[in-house]
Amino acid sequence: MRNHKILVLLIAAVASPVVAQISDKPWTAQWITAASAPARDEAVLHFRKIIDLPTKPEHFLVDVSADNQFVFYVNQQRVGSGPSRSDLKHWRYETYDIAPMLRAGRNILASTVWNFGSHAALAQVSDRIGFLVHGQGEVEHVADTDSSWEVGQENAITTLSPDVPGYYAAEPGERLDGPAFDWNWESASISDKKWQEAATLSPASLRGEADSHNSWWLVPDPLPAMEMKLVPAGHVVRSVGVQVPSDFPAAGLTIPPNTVAFILLDNSELTTAYPDLKVAGGAGSTVRITYAEALVDASGQKGNRNQIEGKHIVGLHDEFLPGGCLSCEFMPLAWRTWRYLQLDVHTADQPLRIETLRAWFTAFPFTERARFHSNDQSLSKMWDIGWRTARLDAHDTYMDTPYWERLQYLGDTRIQALISYSVAGDDRLARQAIEAFNNSRIPDGLTQSRYPSSLVQMIPTFSLLWVGMVHDFWIYRGDRNFVRGQLQGTRAVLDWFLHQQRADGLLGKIPWWPFVDWGKDFESGTPPQNEDGGSSVITLQFIEALRYAADLEDAAGAASNAAKYRAAADRAAQAVLKSCWNGQYELLADTPAQKHFSQHANILGVWLDVIPKSKQKMVLAKILPSSSDASLVGQVVPPMTAATYYFRFYLARAVEHTGMGDDYLKLLDPWKQMMSLGLTTWAESPEPTRSDSHAWSAHPNYDLLTMVAGIHAAKPGFEAVLIEPHLGNLTHVNAAMPTPKGTIEVEYDRVGTRLTAEITLAPGVTGDFIWNRQRSPLHPGKQEISLH
Repeated sequence: MRNHKILVLLIAAVASPVVAQISDKPWTAQWITAASAPARDEAVLHFRKIIDLPTKPEHFLVDVSADNQFVFYVNQQRVGSGPSRSDLKHWRYETYDIAPMLRAGRNILASTVWNFGSHAALAQVSDRIGFLVHGQGEVEHVADTDSSWEVGQENAITTLSPDVPGYYAAEPGERLDGPAFDWNWESASISDKKWQEAATLSPASLRGEADSHNSWWLVPDPLPAMEMKLVPAGHVVRSVGVQVPSDFPAAGLTIPPNTVAFILLDNSELTTAYPDLKVAGGAGSTVRITYAEALVDASGQKGNRNQIEGKHIVGLHDEFLPGGCLSCEFMPLAWRTWRYLQLDVHTADQPLRIETLRAWFTAFPFTERARFHSNDQSLSKMWDIGWRTARLDAHDTYMDTPYWERLQYLGDTRIQALISYSVAGDDRLARQAIEAFNNSRIPDGLTQSRYPSSLVQMIPTFSLLWVGMVHDFWIYRGDRNFVRGQLQGTRAVLDWFLHQQRADGLLGKIPWWPFVDWGKDFESGTPPQNEDGGSSVITLQFIEALRYAADLEDAAGAASNAAKYRAAADRAAQAVLKSCWNGQYELLADTPAQKHFSQHANILGVWLDVIPKSKQKMVLAKILPSSSDASLVGQVVPPMTAATYYFRFYLARAVEHTGMGDDYLKLLDPWKQMMSLGLTTWAESPEPTRSDSHAWSAHPNYDLLTMVAGIHAAKPGFEAVLIEPHLGNLTHVNAAMPTPKGTIEVEYDRVGTRLTAEITLAPGVTGDFIWNRQRSPLHPGKQEISLH
């Protein structure tokens, strides 16, 4: 922890991870640990090995892994960290070419490895603490982990219980005791750590070997290294007990002896980053760093996120005891999430010099390749907030929220993947997620609701969304071989549900947690079910999955499976309309008892054509509070459970499906309300909300491209396109979407009833353009269309 983070950007140019190749030979490396370290309780270990090389090598490839996590160094330069999260049967290793950091003669390989045991994030699967380095060639075998490595247990780093209200499942806080910490541990010449010979556990085992020696079945990590970029940590908005210069934290600050000081920083927007605090002196002092998405008032309410007065910080925190060092640097092992960061400093008899406070932004290295601009500037701000939300909720897995849970839930992940395809043109993290959920399936056939996770949670309705996610991948990416590899899983999911289908076509009582949305009168997000089931909402989600699966089976040449799924879907659709359609209100009820109504049932009923086409626009007009349809005057609409930000993704699909896409922009008022409250990422649910950054609320970015700009795949993988814009009251739109065939660009200008469209397609791509029911053919390259 002594200034090594400074080198991250420099190292990125010389020590980038390389694509790993699966070996056909058993590895010679051993998993190692410290004999004195607890196997499954909290522990932090440092490992090192000195190797001598006759010359500087041109290449030096090593594979590195650990349980839970590692940071790997060569000659005191940070190489990388990992492994990306998965499960024990697909345990990841990272591959690095460390030749640029090696030299002729003496070299030191070193790593910090930690296992937070019962305090680890819920997304962290684990067997026991261990470390592994495997050299890929004969020369590199000198780096193999075995008893020639040294290990030292680090007792100066411990975890802190999160002091936050409500459900928290992410990494714990950390405490670094500076006086007890060996600041030179990775230096072979001056370290004073008590090193011991590493204890070997067992040989490394690749997934697929005839006889595994341990629980870690190793596979190469398909993901790139996470982005690491130096950024400011925020600007000072409040200080108590100390005079803070205007250029802090970029410049230094001295806290006098025997002082209690509080310094609150506002980053202006939410971020995910490693805080990096460099100090000097301060023997006997304590620095507490607290991180929060927003400040809260005396009642614990967030209100406007930009307001400071009358509010205070509550959140996850780290503690650092500098101990009088000449110059030392604190950075937690896990990244943090904050808009507001507060330093609470208590000094003793020695002043503490804060030399710098900065941050290393980290997230999955997505590149924003899409664009959306219009004459409505509020949409540009909305686009930026949505993309920030998508970025902060994507690291080595997708995650629902970067502050509270960091778990890859299917409800969020399906939407996140669509944003990744349409805005970044990147499917790497989506492939990881789809395969992870396939690997998560229990013997019953269902996927787990979130994965990886050390605690099994079952939301059967999310398994249906996984089928949809596979179908989305097929449409947007077109990789038939990848999709074919998921069919065993989609079939197992639907077989389970087919066994739950009642004789009348509706689904029976669904066990576990059949979550749909955080509707105010849905019990824990679950729509009503009768004693024997009969939920129209859940049955409608079943219909969606069956139809998507039928498409996939047809593409795979399995016509009989496709026919079976379509027949089951038709039977379910007929049952929903027959049993749940209420003639008085002309709406779908949530069960055949018809005592409860929700927007959710009617949204899905419209989108899936379960409700007859002749009634679809009328139904949407009834359930939308902004509707001004004169034909509804005097009609009674029953109390209804409203869709939150999340389920409005499906509302957008229904609106477009009925030809009401020009009304879409009217549906964005909830997002405009969030902007008026100062949110810089989209929240989980309407106020009061726990999470200020929740992936499932970012779907307007996808909607602006697909519905407003109108860019759709007419064939899987964008072999052909359909462009049908819905501009609402917009007069100008300029947008672009990356696809596997190249970028699609559109620009629309509307004057009165005349629309001028300039459209550019990639080479070899054709399609159609639709405006006011007029269809025009599209050809590769640039073209201009003018229509009334």
